[in-house]
Amino acid sequence: MNEGVQKYVEKAKKMVAERERYLKEQVKKWKFDTIAVHGAYSVEEAINNNQGSIIEPIYMSTSQAFRDSDEMEAALAYLIPAWTYSRIHNPSIGYLEDTLALLDGYGFDGITGCCTASSGMSAIASAVDPFLVRIGSRQNEPINFVSNAQIYGGTFQQFSIRKMRERGIECRWISDPNDINEWASKIDKNTRFLFGELPSNPGLMFFDMKAVIDLAHENGIPVIFDTTIATPALLRPITLGADIVIHSVTKTLTASGFGIAGAVIARKNIVTNIENDEMKADFATYIKLLPNRDMGWCISPMQAIMTLNDIRTLRSKMDLLSRNSMTVAEFLSEHAKISQVNYLGLKDHPLHGVASKYLWLVDAEHDEQYGKSVNRYGHLMSFQFKNGVQAARRFFDNLQRIWRATDLGRIKSVATIPSISTHQQMGEDLRSMASIPEDLVRLCIGAEHPDDMIKDLEQALSHI
Repeated sequence: MNEGVQKYVEKAKKMVAERERYLKEQVKKWKFDTIAVHGAYSVEEAINNNQGSIIEPIYMSTSQAFRDSDEMEAALAYLIPAWTYSRIHNPSIGYLEDTLALLDGYGFDGITGCCTASSGMSAIASAVDPFLVRIGSRQNEPINFVSNAQIYGGTFQQFSIRKMRERGIECRWISDPNDINEWASKIDKNTRFLFGELPSNPGLMFFDMKAVIDLAHENGIPVIFDTTIATPALLRPITLGADIVIHSVTKTLTASGFGIAGAVIARKNIVTNIENDEMKADFATYIKLLPNRDMGWCISPMQAIMTLNDIRTLRSKMDLLSRNSMTVAEFLSEHAKISQVNYLGLKDHPLHGVASKYLWLVDAEHDEQYGKSVNRYGHLMSFQFKNGVQAARRFFDNLQRIWRATDLGRIKSVATIPSISTHQQMGEDLRSMASIPEDLVRLCIGAEHPDDMIKDLEQALSHI
């Protein structure tokens, strides 16, 4: 390393140390709402770097200029913090990643990192693919991973088609994720990770996360959770010991519906049986600077800032959406034409107890409105009809205010029929395994007054 490069490296070390001090001594001590509003963006950074802008700027530039060849060499060797090229990183994307890492790491004593991606599906691939490589002496060994079967249709397709059929990597499905013995029976020396989605979309599966985390770590492998539906306002698996969390940021985190994005949040020093020290030490940075750089799964600076602005009110938004959803779920559960309602907040739901163990509105005990811990169960529900498929379709076709779309997490209420939309390509047998009957309607409640949504549901039900 020449003297010029060394100067930049030494300067960078001081800058990184100062930033880590700021995060540890100030930001990590803030409440959840304050982190959601400010992230790691400080007044000092605004004044020194961004002409005093109190809102994080949008850096609509493909690349970064360097002072000289020494700085360029240091940056491209990843010896100093730099963004270099927007396929690798961008300052605006960094503001979003800092905030997501802090929110999912809220209440965790260690350090978390984040790598955003162009969609929730690319976030899943970003999180799992580094564990599915065949290296060195292990080139010919079979590879497998374990996942609960009740997952989003796109995830099911990625695992069953892209991984199993095309690459010969076995996904071992768990039919009852609350049976820890079933998880244990699927793990062997070639298992690379455990994967879970909870609450699941659309069946609202939930299970004992801590038991699965402990089992994974006993076997020297990581656990990866998709908690898109809950968001860090209700559930933060890293505080329980999980290694990696995935979000389809497209959904509730970007409730406005203004774009597509995904995120991978990981704690430092994950558990894994892959011999890759760099990946173990800082998984989020590793995938950002290496595999994702090569795959090109980046998001745009504009999308990053639009999403960041949606996140600033996440806690109060999830509280409102959850309360609205509970009101609607109670109405549906008492309706004569509905046979079953899947909403984890209903006390007669078979998974209400285990969900109540984990789903809590963050900082409710510090809230003037509550002053105590409060369970909240999110905005997603699904339900079935006593008269079956035709009743479901007739009801669906007669919705007026609730939008018919393959979407969820919106500030507006949205409904779909998963068997003909999000999970159609799975086929009947696989949908049966994933507990997705043909008459199931998925409903995601928004921020409208629940009375108005109930009126729309009532009129649509009257057509059956």
